[in-house]
Parts: sequence; structure tokens; C-alpha cells
Amino acid sequence: MDYKYINRIDSPADLKQIPVEELPAVCAELRDFIIEALSKNPGHLASSLGAIELTVALHYVFDTPNDKLVWDVGHQAYAHKILTGRRDRFHTNRQFKGLSPFTNPAESEYDAFIAGHASNSISAALGMNIGGDKNVVAIIGDGAMTGGLAFEGLNNTSMDQNNLLIVLNDNHMAIDPLKGGFTQYLVDITTSEMYNKWRWRIYQAMVKLHLMNEDKRRRILRRNNNWKAALSKQKSNIFTGMNIRYFGPTDGHDVVGLVRILREIKNHRGPKVLHIITKKGKGYAPAENDQTVWHAPGEFNVANGERLTANGESAPLWQEVFGQTLLDLAKRNEKIVGITPAMPSGCSMSIMQKELPERVFDVGIAEGHAVTFSAGLAKAGMIPYCNIYSTFLQRAYDNIVHDVALQNLHVVLCIDRAGIVGNDGATHHGLLDLAYLRPIPNMQICAPRTAEDLRQMLTLAETLEGPIAIRYPRGRTPQAKSSNVEYGKGVKLRDGKDFAVLTIGSIGNAMSEAIDQLQMTNDQLRIAHYDMRWLKPLDEEILHEVGKKYKTIVTAEDGMIAGGLGSAVLEWMAEHGYTPHVIRLGVHDQFVEHGSTKELYHMLKLDTEGLCESLLQVPVK
Repeated sequence: MDYKYINRIDSPADLKQIPVEELPAVCAELRDFIIEALSKNPGHLASSLGAIELTVALHYVFDTPNDKLVWDVGHQAYAHKILTGRRDRFHTNRQFKGLSPFTNPAESEYDAFIAGHASNSISAALGMNIGGDKNVVAIIGDGAMTGGLAFEGLNNTSMDQNNLLIVLNDNHMAIDPLKGGFTQYLVDITTSEMYNKWRWRIYQAMVKLHLMNEDKRRRILRRNNNWKAALSKQKSNIFTGMNIRYFGPTDGHDVVGLVRILREIKNHRGPKVLHIITKKGKGYAPAENDQTVWHAPGEFNVANGERLTANGESAPLWQEVFGQTLLDLAKRNEKIVGITPAMPSGCSMSIMQKELPERVFDVGIAEGHAVTFSAGLAKAGMIPYCNIYSTFLQRAYDNIVHDVALQNLHVVLCIDRAGIVGNDGATHHGLLDLAYLRPIPNMQICAPRTAEDLRQMLTLAETLEGPIAIRYPRGRTPQAKSSNVEYGKGVKLRDGKDFAVLTIGSIGNAMSEAIDQLQMTNDQLRIAHYDMRWLKPLDEEILHEVGKKYKTIVTAEDGMIAGGLGSAVLEWMAEHGYTPHVIRLGVHDQFVEHGSTKELYHMLKLDTEGLCESLLQVPVK
């Protein structure tokens, strides 16, 4: 498509050549470009549509990349990518060897910081601003403000000498609608218009009359709370109460107005917050009307908003099996409750939320709180099923150790998106959980190979004592048979004589296919295959069997090799006097890039083809 403006913008310097009154047209073209591109190459649509005017205004006013823009979660930064020299490669966004799904300093000098997990922008931007003479802007959504790290950064910002600008992009949404006190607090600020309007008018008048120097500005800032009390008869807001200058709320889709405000406040000394009101999905009716679905809608028809799905995908998603099983369990046991950090639809806890809303707690983007809150529920006699994506559970590690495991509390950690998750890349792969959970005393860990395994593990978890972690991948469940799940017991999938293969979780399905293929081409080869199911406790009966019978053992897992199943088997064999040759298959010491799940498992040689290749190299004696 021929775009009048954006086809000639290869950098923010080009953007600055466009008259300010024409910026709304630039925004309209960016919106059309993103919608068209994502209709064919799926990505995070609604968030970026809501941040277009802000992005244009920031690059128009600030001297990027010398001035730093620190995005909080990069799925709102697609317009940023397009304006900073990546327009012609944007069609490769999130694709294997293409543009990164989020901001990434290795990709562009305009990307100041990695932005895959929420709530880190204020802390990172403050660190960049201390002792520097450049402007630094943290762009954080209201959803990310529910994370504890955001408040820690805010607290530090109020204490240290800095000139940080925090842009609060307020759209009342994470992936699902936001809940909680801070969300309502922003609503209260938004509706307190008289104070904000008159304070801004008074300030502008004093600047024009040359009555505002730095010393006076500081004295006025200290009196700010009294002004607000007099004008709005409300308490000081959290920002001004911390001596962080507050501007807003203002229309985040008025690009000309944003340029004017940013120009006026960018050189103000001291920390400041600009509160803007935006709409997620802005400018595309289907996305505005169903912001949760259109957060990442997949392929779609631009003209009518019809979402396109692949044919023949009848098997349920792993998270759907979780969601329906949790509801079934909760109907039978009133002590069961569900906890999710802002992911009810993503993890399918929305299934239970719809029927039993009083027993589902969406705590916002606050994984540490979710775990400790679950610990409190367990202490009170409830049975909390706390569902957190593997990559996000990393942020709650101390809470798991100190608040759950140390007290041996009955908290069920349902770890979604374990293993390779695909196009979201290194920030989102769930490759560390087996390794970081295994050393924790009292922790019990299992992983299903089939949908029925997951149902039975979730059911068994209800009856256990202490913490239990159940980890399962993203995507559709396999068409594979299962057998009864017993606590701490694996299952022999096939007998053999040459060597033994031990797997855990869904990678066992690819391994079964690999063994089938090898034995079809070599009818003399006999490989034993065990699905361990449990990493902790290990099935010692199986380990004794393979330790006595086989000189070579192959382990395979969809996680880091260091610390996972292979490490556990090696340790156990050494402790019990067995000396087999143990070959460990998994992810080596690396962060895995983005790409489709199929492409990445192939690159890692953890798909059927790669496993076949690895098994062919195993010495058979």
C-alpha cells in the first residue's frame, strides 16, 4: 500500500520534518499499517493500536536514541519499531530470524531495554537517568502498575535526584479488564478534572509571566497538596504525595496535544508523571469492542474482523483442560479456589470464573503476591490452585521458597506455558521451572504427557499435602493414550533391550514417535521408553530397573539440561552405585530466540526428527 507519510519515515529525524498539524494523518497511517500487517502475521494488536499517538509524540519531541524511551512490555511498541527504521522488516515481526517480538537493544539502538515482562520500566529508566544529562522516559501501562516492582521503582524515584518522566498509559486493561484498588484509584483521579485543569492553567500563566523559576517550582510542588485539597476537596494523589510532579489526566489519542504537553514538561527538573487516557484497540472497531480477544487475535480479515483459525484443530488446548478440570473439582469441593495474576482468559481460569466468580481471584500483574496470597489461603484451610505462566513464575521464586515451601503449605502451582512457547521468544519460554523448583524442600513436581494425565494430576493434587507444581505446555493436547496416574510413579511405555530413554512431560510424545520411526527402519533395535511423570519424587523403582539393566540411559526434557531431569537421574545413579552412560537431551546453556514452536524445537533437535538423530548416535552394545 502506498502511504504518504510513513513510507518516507526511516527514523525519528524524518518524523520531525512533518508539520505538527499533520501528525494525526501519520497516526492514521501507522494504525492502518499495523492492522494490515498483523492480519497476516499475527502479533499483539490492541495494545499497540492504543499507544500510537503517544509513540509519535514521544519521538517527535524527544531526541531519540540519545534520549531513552523505556517501554514497559514491548507489545505496545509496534509503532515505535516502525518509526525507528524497521518498517520494511516489520512483516518478519515475531518470526524465526525476524524482528524481535518485544523491544530488544540487540536489535536497535532505539530499544533502550528488554521489555518482555511487565513492571520493570520505572526501575530501569531511573537507573539510566541517575547521573545522566539525557532525558529518560518510562512508558508504563496501568496494568503493569499493579506489579510490586513498579511501586518499588516509584518509591526510589521519589527519593533520588533525577529528572525521570513516567508516562502512565491508562486504558483499564491488561489482557483482561483490570480489577483492584489501584485501578479504581486511577478512575478517581480521572474524574477529578477541576483540580487538574486549573492547576495546569495556573502553571502556564506563571510561566508566561516569567514568575516560574526552579526554586519557585519546588516551593509550589511542596504546596501542591494544599492546592489540591482546596480545589478538589480530595486527598493528595499517590504521585504528588511522593513529591513526584503529576500532570493529567489527558487524552492519549490527541497527538497534537501530547506534543504540546511533552514539550512543556520535558525539561522540568525532578521526577514527573504524565497520566494519559487511551483505549486499547483504538481505531479498529473489532479490537475496541473485544479488547481481550484482540490483544493477540491471530490472523484475521481486516474488512469484517473475522478471525481465521486453522482447520482440523479439534483437540483441546492444554489450558482448556486445566480450566474445565478446575471447575469440575471446585464444584465438588468448596475449599478449592483459583488464583491468577491477570491471566483468567489466557490460562482458561475464566471457565471457573464464569460459574463461580466468588472463588476466583485475579490479583493483577503481581505474581509474587499471587503465590503468597495462595499461601495465606492455604493457611486458612482453602486449597488454592495458583495458575502462573512458567516464565512469570520466575518473579515469585522467593515467595515459593519462603512463604509456601518453608511452611509446607498445600498450594497447587499450575505452571502454564512450560517449555518452548514460540513467537514471544526468550522472555516468554518456560525453560527454567524444572531446574529452579527441584532444589526446593517439600516441593513436589510433575508434568503430564497427555490431557488425561493433566486431569488426573490436578485431581490428585487436591488430596496431597504440601506444595505441588504441575507444569504443562502451550498448544493443543496430543492424541495419545494414557494410564492411571499414581503419586511418584512413572510408567513404562515400551520395553527394550539396547538402551533406555527417560522423558518427562509432553516431549515424551515426540520421543515415542522418534522411537517408532527408528524401529520401523531397524527391526533389531529395541529401545525402552519410560515416562517418568514425576521429577520430585523420582520413581526409584524405575531407576533401579534401568540402572541394573542398561549401560546407556538417555534423558529428554523440554527445559534446561542443567538442573532438570537429566541432572536428577545422574545424581540418583551416582548415589546408588550405578554407573551407566547418561546422555542428556534438552536445552543447553542459552536463551532461545523467537520463532514458531515447530521451528524452535527443530532448531534445538527436540522434535521427532532431532530426537531420531540423537538416538541414532547412542552406542548400542
